[in-house]
Parts: sequence; C-alpha cells; structure tokens
Amino acid sequence: MKLLNKITEPTLLLDKGKCILNIRRMVQKAKRNNVHFRPHFKTHQSVEIGEWFRQEGVLSISVSSLKMAKYFAESGWDDITLAFPVNIREASQINELAGKINLNLLFIHPETVEFLDLFLENQVGGLIKIDTGYHRSGIPASDNKKVSKLWKIIRNSGNIRFKGLLAHTGQNYHASSKKEVVANYYNTLDQLQEVAGNISNDQDKIMISIGDTPSCSIVDDLSGVDEIRPGNFVFYDLMQYKLGSCRPDQVAVVMACPVVSVRKERNEVVIWGGAVHFSKEQILHENKIPSYGQVAELTKEGWKWTGGDEFLASVSQEHGIVKLAPEKITKIKPGDLLGIIPVHSCLTANLMKGYLTLDGKKIDHLSGTLEV
Repeated sequence: MKLLNKITEPTLLLDKGKCILNIRRMVQKAKRNNVHFRPHFKTHQSVEIGEWFRQEGVLSISVSSLKMAKYFAESGWDDITLAFPVNIREASQINELAGKINLNLLFIHPETVEFLDLFLENQVGGLIKIDTGYHRSGIPASDNKKVSKLWKIIRNSGNIRFKGLLAHTGQNYHASSKKEVVANYYNTLDQLQEVAGNISNDQDKIMISIGDTPSCSIVDDLSGVDEIRPGNFVFYDLMQYKLGSCRPDQVAVVMACPVVSVRKERNEVVIWGGAVHFSKEQILHENKIPSYGQVAELTKEGWKWTGGDEFLASVSQEHGIVKLAPEKITKIKPGDLLGIIPVHSCLTANLMKGYLTLDGKKIDHLSGTLEV
C-alpha cells in the first residue's frame, strides 16, 4: 500500500468498503424488523460518512451534542434526536435550531421541560430518558410516579411534543457473552413496554427507542421496539469483537503508528501512539492484563489481525508500548508502521479528528481537520 509511505504520524485508517457494508447490513436489518433506523452519528462525526448513510436511504439521525446537531443540520439533515439530557444553558441555540429542523430532545426532569416550554418559540419533540439498568442517567423504569409526572408535564406543554421513551442498554458493554447481551436487550424491552403500558392511553402512541451496538448487532428479532439508534457499528472495534458484535473482517478502522524504539530483549516496541490517540479505554487481554488495542498487520489491501498475544500493553500521553511475538520482534525496526485495532473506535475517532481512506483520501471530522 503506497499510502503507508506517506504516513509520518499516528493516523486512523478507514476502509470505506467495510464501512459501507456495515451501514448496509444495519439498514437491511432494520427493514426486516420493520423498525425505524436512526443511527447515532457520535461515532464517526463526519459529513462525508453521513452521506454514505444517506445513500443507503437513511433520513434521520441521533447525535450527542447540540454542536453536532448543528454540524449535521448544515449538511441537510433535518430530523435529528439529541440523545443526551437537555442542557438548558443552550436554550437559545436549541430554539434557533428548532426553527430550522425537526429536533427531538431528551428529558429527565420536570423543571427542564417547564423552563424550555416557557423559553422556546419553536416546537421540539420530547423523549423521556428511561434507566433500564445502566444507571448512567434517566428515570428508573420502576419509578412509575416520576415517569408519569414527567409525561403529563410534557403532554401539557405548548412547545414540546411528546414522542416516546428512550433507553440505552449500556450495561451490554460489560457483558460476558452474546447470551447476556440478548438477555439485557429483552430485559430493557420488557421494562420499556411496561413503562409505556403504565402511561399510555387512546390518544398517545408511546414510541420505544433503544440504542446500543451489541444489541442491534447480535439480537435477530427486534420486534417490540419502534426505533433503533446504534452508532459504533459503523466502524466496530476490539471491544465489539470481544462482545461478539462483529467479525474481525467487519472492523473498518485501524491506527497506523510509527515505531520509535525496539526492545528485543523484552519483545516490546515503543510506538508514537498513546492516550491522546487511543484514549485510555481498555479491555482485559487473554492473560488478564489491560489491553489498549490489538496488533494488526498492515498490508497492500489494508490490514489483517495477527491475533495471539500481540497487543498494545500500555499507553502514556504520546507513547505506547506494544507486546510482540519473538519471531515478529526481529523483523521490526524504528521507522516501521505498526497497525493497532482500537479498543473503542468512537473515542479514537474523536481524538484523531479525521480519517485517511485506503485510497489516500482525507475525510474530516467535526472536531478538526486531519493533517497528513
């Protein structure tokens, strides 16, 4: 791959073909299950990659910040859910954007609804965030009193249209098996359906929206939900592979990192590629020590996983220490490039601020412009 000769610094490589196939598979799965597909764009945060979704027929999206919502609205996306609890300090910007697109907001507290209802001049959609076991944010599914109170306040507001219930089964990222992922999904679904049943009446259709890549990738039958919002599936990563969400050949990104030092006596190399590139997200390697990424061999066609015990064993700010097999260490020298599959592609993409496709095209990211 001649492209590799031009790389001088840590670079996030993107296989466009794999990425489009990942998008297409999820679009088709949503159609088979007759559920609305609202992919979460927080993973890629790219207008150009967003167009790949649009080419597959996607018309509505989720984002994780108002800044991200404005970024995609400027490129023609006009049905956006801000899947993050409302920040009322951004009320003016919310009102401005709501005057241009169909904007859905996420509510947990009555005070937020009441404040925005008085402040807004343009209507927004309102979703109630339900905590079904992740315990990060939302009203506990078991708290019927709080959910009912918030639902009534939203329904009685003038500028907020009640849309439904939203949950994120984030506990799946700590699952130990596909079976556990499936169990978590159905547990979330059961809780949301019970909540909907407690507050529904003849006038309201209570939409149920769920969103996590493990569930949407592993569970075959998604009937019972109205909308899915996976995001990480567009690239996948080492964590998703370990969870069983994808095959190695479906992971669409890899980090190319320069080797700066070789320590043959320890079967280690030092790369330029640390926490500011990968983050400090980790999983436990097979020998129960932390891994910050899996070694992949960069090839003319892209990359292939080496497997085994070759992994990114530690990261500081700029440095990364990689454990290599004894037979591999003798072939590595300073100046070579080493491929690393990231643990969490969302964080790595956000830190790297752009992508380089295998045919040498730079693709920008919301947080910056790639320099190559």
